[in-house]
Amino acid sequence: MSLFDEIRSAAAAVMERAGFVRIDRARLESLAHELAEELARGAQQPLAPDPAHHHVGSPEATLAFVVTLDAVNFGSGWFPRLAKRPGCSGYFTVATALKEHFERRGPWSPRQLSGLDAREIAAILGQDVTVPEVAELMGLFARALRDLGGFLEARCEGSFAGLMAAAAERAERLVRLLAEMPFYRDAVRYGDLEVPFYKRAQITASDLASAFGSQGFGRFSDIDSLTSFADNVVPHVLRCEGVLRYQVGLASRIDAGELLESGSLEEVEIRAAALHSVEGLVEAMAASPIRGRPVTARRLDSLLWNRGRSPAIKAHPRHRARCVFY
Repeated sequence: MSLFDEIRSAAAAVMERAGFVRIDRARLESLAHELAEELARGAQQPLAPDPAHHHVGSPEATLAFVVTLDAVNFGSGWFPRLAKRPGCSGYFTVATALKEHFERRGPWSPRQLSGLDAREIAAILGQDVTVPEVAELMGLFARALRDLGGFLEARCEGSFAGLMAAAAERAERLVRLLAEMPFYRDAVRYGDLEVPFYKRAQITASDLASAFGSQGFGRFSDIDSLTSFADNVVPHVLRCEGVLRYQVGLASRIDAGELLESGSLEEVEIRAAALHSVEGLVEAMAASPIRGRPVTARRLDSLLWNRGRSPAIKAHPRHRARCVFY
């Protein structure tokens, strides 16, 4: 069984026991039909780099940017306290500031990453560390980047290209390598179950494939095996679409903006339900591939994530937990 099969199996097992979240199967089937029509009309596929927010340079610089950005692609539980750029979410605020740094100074080397501190990161990202929550997140960002630098030096011959050589064009191998770093080790306990998600490690492979058009540093023979990326956007979209139904008390807490505890039963069920729902959508759409291309969890995740950027969806509170996994 591959790591991705293990992730799918664990999410299914959680949903067999879930008490806080359930999946409306009838609505899932109807949404599958809607998404199939959307894809047939040429809806956006997994995101290509947006020059307004992502650095696109030489292959080596682009590789460094994607891996560096994804090392700090978390913090949604803190984002309400982040100083955001006009019209930008927390993610795009961080991505744009990092892009500008790369364009001014070039990529950090692994050794430079290993020496970063919270104040330096805050200055680059335009954040105020006198705000306690912001200071906490900047500290986590700095640790994540130091971990990345140390990992590249110790395990990848001191280069981003060495990471890709070690991955040997296998997304699963890249995920396992990144998961050697604590902040990528996205696996939790649910009763007696070990539940892996590995959201950020998986999305790094996906982002590289998108940035390089599945060639060069973005070539992975198993890219279509990725699961969806269990964060707080896709489950929110699925809740707004009526696919996910939350227990009344849980729904009230989320709607009131209350933080959930990372790794709690409720939070694990939400993430597992979203991942398992995407698998259900893939299955429902498998009989009629869109324009000859297979429908994959990765493609659907992109489609749902983009729906999550619409004002109608963003108008409703999503679940938030302060963790380093999303």
